[in-house]
Amino acid sequence: MSKSFKEYTYYDATGLADLVRKKSVHPSELVESAIERIESTNPGLNAVIHRFYEEARKDAKSKLPNGPFRGVPILVKDFIHAIGGAPLSSGSKSFRNYISPVDSEFIRRLRNAGTLFLGQTNVPEFALMGITEPKLHGPTRNPWNLERTPGGSSGGSAAAVAAGMVPVATASDGGGSIRIPAAYCGLFGLKPTRGRTPVGPYSGRLWQGASVDHVLSRTVRDSAAFLDALCGIESSDAFSFEESKTSYLSEIKKSPGKLRIAFSTQSPIGTQVHPDCVESVVHTAKILHSLGHKVEEKEAPVDGKAIGRAFITMYFGEMAAQLKNLEPVLGRKARMGDVESVTWILGLLGRTVSAGEFVRSLQEWDKAALAMENFHKTYDVYLTPTTAMPPAKIGELEPKLGEKIAMQVVGRLGLGRMLLASGLVDELVEKSLSRTPFTQLANLTGQPSVSIPIGQTSDQLPLGLQFTAARRREDILFRLSAQLEKAVPWSKHK
Repeated sequence: MSKSFKEYTYYDATGLADLVRKKSVHPSELVESAIERIESTNPGLNAVIHRFYEEARKDAKSKLPNGPFRGVPILVKDFIHAIGGAPLSSGSKSFRNYISPVDSEFIRRLRNAGTLFLGQTNVPEFALMGITEPKLHGPTRNPWNLERTPGGSSGGSAAAVAAGMVPVATASDGGGSIRIPAAYCGLFGLKPTRGRTPVGPYSGRLWQGASVDHVLSRTVRDSAAFLDALCGIESSDAFSFEESKTSYLSEIKKSPGKLRIAFSTQSPIGTQVHPDCVESVVHTAKILHSLGHKVEEKEAPVDGKAIGRAFITMYFGEMAAQLKNLEPVLGRKARMGDVESVTWILGLLGRTVSAGEFVRSLQEWDKAALAMENFHKTYDVYLTPTTAMPPAKIGELEPKLGEKIAMQVVGRLGLGRMLLASGLVDELVEKSLSRTPFTQLANLTGQPSVSIPIGQTSDQLPLGLQFTAARRREDILFRLSAQLEKAVPWSKHK
């Protein structure tokens, strides 16, 4: 067996790849280092739920593609990022025996980049929640405080990167699932423009185009370099587009210039924002001003509650479709006991939403997209907290006993239409999005948005600051992020 590389956790993915290219370290040493780190830290975190150690050891000794991350270990989110011949449970007991027949296009591009897959990371069932506490695999814990959630749905990936298991792990973001875990775990998390990265072959419009795939990393340069490796037109993607010739890795070496930056600390749905989150934005606005940017307090010109309702309506529809898609896997119609109670209720509500209501919710997406395009004619970047609250305690957001009983009754009696008529949608918007009301806008408008780990709570937990730019302007976000990484280094906080 190969020896491990003792300095493994001191390097980001770009640094490890440089060592491999210089033959200062062998991919097998990096694999053993990652395995040692996973085995020593995962028992307390439950971030990794499937391991591919022997496959990685074998691949490390083979002729790897000569890509930009040749020999670098990586972990893969257990949702959408399918590895041919490996499990893909999506956090659900209904998929616990499912084996993916092929690589997804996202995974294929990572293979071509030279990465080595060490395992899969935990997710909430069907990547639905902003926490990672599936019944199938149990909760994932935050390395900064084991009583706290790492967020979701890419919570397993975030916990793994924050704990130093791997320098980078894959993630997806349909409502904040890259940015929320990045904020809670002190990581850099970019949600690219809709269509920038591949979603095939499973869907040409994942979550109607709200969901986009990328990675979680500790450094800006890793995120930029991985986007270079992953982006590019995909024939099966409904939103894919031709790329410019620009390298994102080269963008971080450029000055952002003097940007016009709007900021807000107000929840778009009118709920409370924690004082530490407010203070982080105000403090960052002062830093941006000192760096020469023009900073102005200004809210986005959209109806936040309408955005929330449109987002929740998409949730309903996607879960109704997901339950229908379970039939070939189960060999029968899905039953309430096949999935978690919340998933079943969301699917039930999805079956009661009319086609007209669903289309009107999509029209709200387009209305907001146009408003934000006009907004960015005045402002280059929009700054908010990534989340409205610090990470919740494990189990804190679990439905109470009475709620569970009510869900069981509603689910078994099929009272979806009655629930919708009762005003449940607005109640769900407030309850489910009150801790994370800032992230959904960019998913519905298709804009690039990033969480940067330059905030902290009063008890030293990470907080993220969210920066959003106009569609296809990741270059602005990378330049500004690199500038802030130098001005307020966050990699020293571990």
